[in-house]
This record gives sequence, C-alpha cells and structure tokens, in this order.
Amino acid sequence: MNRRIITLLVALVPVVLFGVVGSVFTVPFVALGPGPTVDTLGEVDGLEVVQVSGAEVDRTAGHLNMTTVAVRDGLTIFEALGFWVSGRHGIVPRAEVYPPGVSREEVDKSNEQEFTTSESNAEVAAMRQLNLPTAVFVHKVTEGAPAQDVLRAGDQLVSVNGKPVATTQDVLNEASSRAPGTVVPVVYRRDGAEQTANITLGARPDDAAKGFLGLTPTESAAPPMQIDFNLADIGGPSAGLMFSLALVEKLSPGDLDGGSFVAGTGSIDEDGKVGAIGGIQYKMMAAREAGAETFLVPAGNCNEASQRVPDGLRLVRVETLAGAVQSLEDLSAGQEVVGCG
Repeated sequence: MNRRIITLLVALVPVVLFGVVGSVFTVPFVALGPGPTVDTLGEVDGLEVVQVSGAEVDRTAGHLNMTTVAVRDGLTIFEALGFWVSGRHGIVPRAEVYPPGVSREEVDKSNEQEFTTSESNAEVAAMRQLNLPTAVFVHKVTEGAPAQDVLRAGDQLVSVNGKPVATTQDVLNEASSRAPGTVVPVVYRRDGAEQTANITLGARPDDAAKGFLGLTPTESAAPPMQIDFNLADIGGPSAGLMFSLALVEKLSPGDLDGGSFVAGTGSIDEDGKVGAIGGIQYKMMAAREAGAETFLVPAGNCNEASQRVPDGLRLVRVETLAGAVQSLEDLSAGQEVVGCG
C-alpha cells in the first residue's frame, strides 16, 4: 500500500467516526416547531371536531383553527443541527419538556388531562358567554369513598343537603361545610329519573374536620344539550379558547368570523379568562402556512408574538372569551381591534 493511500485512509478515519457519532448518538435536546392546525368548525375522520346535539346549531362559515407545537425527541447530533439551521424549529434542553425524574408516559398523561380539562372549561365558558343553562354531573367517584355505592359517573347532581347545585363549587362547599359522620341527602338524576340517597360524609384527606363525599363534579351544558369534542392525540390546555369560540359560533346566529380564516391559541377557565401558552411563534407559523389571516393571541404572549409575526398575519390581543368574541365581530364589521404592537 503506497503512502498516498495510507494518508487518505488516515484522513478518512475521523470523518467516518464523526459520521457515525453524528448519526447514531442522541443529544439531550428536543426540537420544537409548527404542529398540526385543525379547524374547530370542521371535521376530522368524519366527525365534527366540536359536536353539538340536543340544540339548534347555526350554519358556520370560515375557519376557527386551533394550533399546536410539534415536539421531536430522540434527536441525533445531525438531526438536531438540521432542525437548528432550518429556521423553522427551536432546540431546547429536553428537561424543559420532559423534567428529570418524570417519565415521558407521565408527561403525556398529564398533557392529556390538561386537554380534557380545557374541553370542559371551554364548554362552560361558552355556555356562560351565551347565557345558556349548565348542570353539574359526577365525573368520577373515588374508590372506597362514601359516595361509591350510591353515585356513578354521569349522574346529574340536583341538590346536596337540600341546597340546589349550580356549580361544581356548590357540591364541594356543601360537603366540606358539614362534619364527617353527617348524613346528607343527595338528589340526583340518572337515566332521566330523579332519585334521592342519604350519604354519610367521610373525612377529607387533607382536613379531617371537614366532610367528604368522595366524588369529582364537573359542569357542562344542561340536558338535553350535549357537547362532544372529537379530537384525539392532542395534549395540553391551549385549545381552550378556540373550542369555546367554535361553540359560540355554532350556538349563536350569524358568522362570528365573518367567513374569514381565523386561527389562535390560549387556555381558558370556566369564567372565560384566556391564559398564556408556550410555543407561540411556531403556532403562528403553522397558522399562516395553513392560510390564516388573523391570529388570536393571549395577552400574556403578546410581547413575544409581536417580535416574530409571519408576513400577512394580523395579531389580535385577547384577554377573555367575551373580548375575543367582540374583536371578531368588530373585524367582521371592518372596525379596528387591539393588536400586539
């Protein structure tokens, strides 16, 4: 073997090693980027994303798109570099998304629970915005709790200890205001029939002096109206605002968005307050690429959002569901709205 070939082989060794290391070994970082965007007024897999039954639904037009962030884990060195130079993704320490000591499965389960809560909050916020009646139901019963052999998930709670139930807090307050061992009558509705049961209160795990029924109540639209959210494989609370707006659009006359393409993000509580979320720049990017002209931004995200606005996308500052509704109506009427500038 001549000297030239030996020199070439020696030079290739580190290149090959770098290639192997870069394409095989993973780094403790994840890539964040634009995720799927879904029209909450549309359908997915043949089902309405926000489905309303038992009530008259108004015709809808335009788009009210929820947006997401795509998280890519298990990156090799080369993949991380590729995402970084793309300009469409951010590279952050994996611990920011998957905290140490918490498994990925636990994080995913937590995100799923937040998404379920956002659906419930979105429903209640929309009902209150439209002054439509709500009811309180049993979401689940704690195993071994006083209510276990009496109540079950899906029961509508009518009254506790003679006090009508209008919100979930009414149930919790009435139970905790009584001492453990107190027998309280609970009126509930199951399969359309009203029933009464006497339940002996237990002691709250966090305060032995307070009574405890052992159930998780949830508030939703009053029968016969029923609302279902048919969107799987999405986590976190940030779809809440757009779910609420879809319900307002479907349950009120006219086109809230004026038939235009609106997208947005933001968590929401039962009173309609909109909360800040993460990954706003990637959500705006996904929305604009899907065709959105207007993007609803939680007030807490406005400073960040205003620094990375995609060309052709109008930002609208939102603090509450009522404010979002008003802004969309104003835009539809050709009026100015508050942005993030």
